[in-house]
Amino acid sequence: MGRFHDIDLHAIARDTMFQYGFDPHFSKEVIQKVQSMSEEAELAKEISSLPDLRHLLWSSIDNGDTLDLDQIEYCKLMPNGDVNVKIGIADVDAFVTKDDLIDLHAAKNTSSVYTGIETFPMLPVKLSTNLTSLKQDEDRVAVIIEYSVPPDGNIHTENIYRATVRNQAKLAYNEIGDYLEGKTDVPESVMKFPGLEEQLKLQNEAAERLISYRMEHGSLELNTREALPIVKNNKITAMTTIKHNKARDLIENFMVAANRTMVNFIEKANTPLIQRIVREPKEWDRIRQIAFEHNEILPNKPDAKALQQFLFRQRNKNPERYPDLSLTIVKLLGSGEYVMIEPDKKPYGHFGLAVTDYTHATAPNRRYVDVIIQRIVKSILANRKNPYSEEELVELSMRCTQREKSAKKVERFMRKAAAAALLDDKIGKIFEGIITGASCKGYYARIIDPPVEGRVHSKSDDLFVGQKIKVRLKSLDPYQGHIDFESIQF
Repeated sequence: MGRFHDIDLHAIARDTMFQYGFDPHFSKEVIQKVQSMSEEAELAKEISSLPDLRHLLWSSIDNGDTLDLDQIEYCKLMPNGDVNVKIGIADVDAFVTKDDLIDLHAAKNTSSVYTGIETFPMLPVKLSTNLTSLKQDEDRVAVIIEYSVPPDGNIHTENIYRATVRNQAKLAYNEIGDYLEGKTDVPESVMKFPGLEEQLKLQNEAAERLISYRMEHGSLELNTREALPIVKNNKITAMTTIKHNKARDLIENFMVAANRTMVNFIEKANTPLIQRIVREPKEWDRIRQIAFEHNEILPNKPDAKALQQFLFRQRNKNPERYPDLSLTIVKLLGSGEYVMIEPDKKPYGHFGLAVTDYTHATAPNRRYVDVIIQRIVKSILANRKNPYSEEELVELSMRCTQREKSAKKVERFMRKAAAAALLDDKIGKIFEGIITGASCKGYYARIIDPPVEGRVHSKSDDLFVGQKIKVRLKSLDPYQGHIDFESIQF
């Protein structure tokens, strides 16, 4: 038994939230306000006056244990061969008014934080997992983002409106991903809904059209490997990695298209908004150097298409190493950010997605920017003034960018703390791993099983990223998020 067998990871998670400026608790006033809300009363205000789309075979695909469902999907094949896609987005603004107590808390944190040990939701649970969640078999009001996907994948015929919806089937990424990839037969969760199998096939066809179009224009397909803890009875029992599959690709591509549609709609209304951007990478020379180390040459200036083709070849050549290469490229590309875009201003674009007009509007239960965008689009639909001034949007853009970076730091720290707790009784054990990083502080390696990363102490200076290595677990400290290995030659 190790030194940290009685460690309270929940306490560490809460302390880490405070350390990075988050408030992990809702005030009594916020809780009281939410408890006083009536689902029936709120819905009754809206349902009778909105288009009724509850008869459509809506479904959602998310993690199996997810309760804060932000979006649902429905597709229809049109006579001309286009696939009409409807995305229903939870109408959070119907329950959370700008600048009320709930909104002020959400604006402080700006996102839910997922530590793997404990989730700190942006909105109180009664809202995010109930009143504003697109739960199965519940009537809900939603913002509908509609677009058509022709065979070439270039979306058109866009429209946004509000409607009443009903999620018919809550589906899970892993199960649907295995089915779409032909690894399993039709899941029982699909078979019990007549027409759902055909619906999923059509959704997958639309998603494949979308990704083909974006790939042709230089969209990057990155596959990083981040370990997440598996918790049973408040103990870390294992670390696992998220499996990327066709179901995740489907939802990702639907949401990219939906977010682009949202930007186009708001721009046509000549209204300022917040866009999500990734600028051309400042570290392009380092990316070129990495390509050269793999015997490839990239152009002198940033070129998403050329980078995409390099990554595609490396994925096929060495799939085991590809997640680590992806992670390195992601770090060098730089993080995304939010910026206020004035009407008729040229957009910055999103280098990694190969799109010029992009925002975040499809997860209002989890991200505050999405709530802001929802309020802007609802003001357009109601022919009202934009509820946000340009000065407010500038300030909120900067705050949401900063808070997002802090949330990632919390999540990374907690992954390290959880990994250290898991390895508590493994001091001195030898593991096989791979060098994943090098800096002035030293080398870093990810061991294979469990998939955990730590610092490597080595007497040799000739280690390199991608090198397979044997390491001995030297020390760890979950309170500091430290894991230290020493290298052992093969």
